[in-house]
Amino acid sequence: MPWVVRDAVDEINRAVGRRWQGLDRLLPPRTELRGGCTAPLVATGFNGRPAGLAVCRHEHVSDDALNQTWGAADRFSLIARLREADTSAALDDLLGQWRDHLACLPGTGADDTAAMVTWPARDVSGVSTLLRHGMQPLTVIAVRPAGHDPAGHDPAGHDPAGPEPARPPTTGESLVIRAAGPADLDAVTEFEMGVIRYDAQFGAAIVRPATEGLVRAETRAALAVRPAWAWLAERSGEPVGLVHVQPPEKSRWITGMTRGGVTAYLQTMFVRPGERGHGVGSALVGHAHAMLDARGVDTTLLHYAQLNPLSAPFWNRLGYRPLWTGWEARPAGSLR
Repeated sequence: MPWVVRDAVDEINRAVGRRWQGLDRLLPPRTELRGGCTAPLVATGFNGRPAGLAVCRHEHVSDDALNQTWGAADRFSLIARLREADTSAALDDLLGQWRDHLACLPGTGADDTAAMVTWPARDVSGVSTLLRHGMQPLTVIAVRPAGHDPAGHDPAGHDPAGPEPARPPTTGESLVIRAAGPADLDAVTEFEMGVIRYDAQFGAAIVRPATEGLVRAETRAALAVRPAWAWLAERSGEPVGLVHVQPPEKSRWITGMTRGGVTAYLQTMFVRPGERGHGVGSALVGHAHAMLDARGVDTTLLHYAQLNPLSAPFWNRLGYRPLWTGWEARPAGSLR
């Protein structure tokens, strides 16, 4: 029914944008549904008009790209747009159609494949449907508006209780936070790899043969940029922690996931195990926030592994909360 799809796409994009704003004002105010590998999948509502549309997109990430560290090499993503407040029936329909589509594609049963859905964290009506189809929540995209007060005030107005106040850091006067530069390549690469190795335990990263070399090359380029967007914490001259931010011009790959304005992506925060629990991470991130606010950044995004027991409490204390959840079935053909 091509006429239905043609007439419905713009209407559903507008309706979904309005619904998302009702759920969470930090979601994008308007959604877009662009083309996929086939014609859009359609879930029909009770009135005969589409209750939802979705497209499937395929991506092969080559082994010389660092992005292959952050997921399967072959990724099949469903981008769904559902107009009703209760998404369960329409999402069930679309996931069933997508399962049948993937079953007809060669290679979706291979180990290094994934079926992926990125879902608004506060759109809870779809959670049971995603679980029923064999998907697991693996990653979170978290958001912090500029000027957020971690003692409990949310400028977006959606978290009246707020997180519990952060405890004062106990770093002591010996801790120094400074900009990282080219001479810090070894330390920064070590800390970047520390995050990757830790997240690999929860399925959010895959350490591949090329990973460390690719991380080192990307780090070398990032450390040459001035002003700096990476900062080291040192104690007695020894690096003990890192926070690394992608500046807005390097963060455009993710800026469409949130409201308009200047957006930066916090890619790395790592503290040596023996230094954890003493406020080093809070001091590093607080320093980064002050720099981002001073540079006019409106919104900061970051990823963390859903199953990482340290991430959610830490980032919540520092003013971040979930915006999107990344759901996956691995291999892609295991979608039910």
